[in-house]
Amino acid sequence: MPDLLSVISGFFSRAPYPKDSANEPAQVTRRKTLLIVYDPVMDPATGIKLSQKMNWKNPTDLVTGFMADILEVSKGLARYEIVKRIDVNEFPAKVDGFRYTPQSFYEAMTGASAPHMPQEVDYYAIIKQFNILQLVARNEIDEVWIFNFPNAGFYESVMGGPGAFWCNAPPLANTSASKRRFVIMGFSFERGVGEMHESYGHRAESIMEKTFSKTTGDANLWKRFIRYEKTSPGKAACGNIHFAPNSQADYDWGNKTSVKSECYDWLLNFPNFKGDIRAVDSSEWGGGEIRAHHKWWFNHFPRVSGRRNGIHNNWWQYIASPQNVIV
Repeated sequence: MPDLLSVISGFFSRAPYPKDSANEPAQVTRRKTLLIVYDPVMDPATGIKLSQKMNWKNPTDLVTGFMADILEVSKGLARYEIVKRIDVNEFPAKVDGFRYTPQSFYEAMTGASAPHMPQEVDYYAIIKQFNILQLVARNEIDEVWIFNFPNAGFYESVMGGPGAFWCNAPPLANTSASKRRFVIMGFSFERGVGEMHESYGHRAESIMEKTFSKTTGDANLWKRFIRYEKTSPGKAACGNIHFAPNSQADYDWGNKTSVKSECYDWLLNFPNFKGDIRAVDSSEWGGGEIRAHHKWWFNHFPRVSGRRNGIHNNWWQYIASPQNVIV
C-alpha cells in the first residue's frame, strides 16, 4: 500500500482538466516532421533503388497527397511540414541486430527464402542514430514519419516520450529525454495514400480513446462517434477506421445496404446535436475505395470551438499533438 504522502503527492502532480468553455477557440496544430526514407540501392552498377526495382510508389508523391488530405479534412487545423528528409541507403536493423542485404531481402520478397525472425525493427537504434529524442526536446521536430516496406518490422504508429501511451503499439520505454510525447509513423511505399490514412486512423483511434478514458456514459463522445449498426443497432454514428456505419466486417466499405445514422449530426451540428438521422450507404464514402472512406471518416471529426468535460471540441488538437492529452 502506498503511504499517504505518496498518494497526496500523486494527486496534486496530475495535470488538471482545463475548465469548460462555450467559446474557447479551436487551435491550429502545426507539426514539424522528420521524414526518414529507407530505400536502399539494390544494384550498385545501375543505382536502382528498392522502390524502383519493385515498382512501388514514390514517397514524395505519397507524402504530398497525404498532407494535402489531412489539411483538407481538418479544415486547416492540422498542418504538417516536412522540416528535414533523410534518405537511408540501408536496411534497418532488427531487434536482434540482423540486417537484410539486397539479395536476402529480394529472396524473402519473392518467396525464395523465409522472412527473417524476429521481424520487429530496432526502434531504439533508429532513435539513437538520428538523434530523435534530442530533436524533439529542442522543438526542432514534433514527430517522425518513416517510409519502409514489407518485412521491415515497423508498427503503423508508436508513441514515445514522458507519459507515452498505447498508440496502436506499446509505448517506447526510456524515451523521456524527449521532454514531450512524440509519434513515429510507419508508412509503406508499397501501398498508397489510403493506407497512410489507415495507419493514421489507428493512431487517431488510440489517442481519442485515451483522451476520453476518464469520461463515462454520455460524456464519452468518442464511444458515441464510433458506433456502427452491427454493434449498436439503431444507434449508428460514424463507425471506426475499419467499419463504416453499415459495415458487416472489417474493410467492408463498399456495403450498399442502407442504415440509419447520425453521421450528419456530427458533421453539421456538433456539439449541439439536433437528432439529424439519415439513411446512408457506401455511396456516401466512395463506394468501397479506401482513401475516400477514410477521408469521409476524418471529415466528421469535431473541429469547432468550445470545451466540455475538460475536452476540447476540436479533436485534431489531440490527434496531431498527443501532448495535449491529459493522462
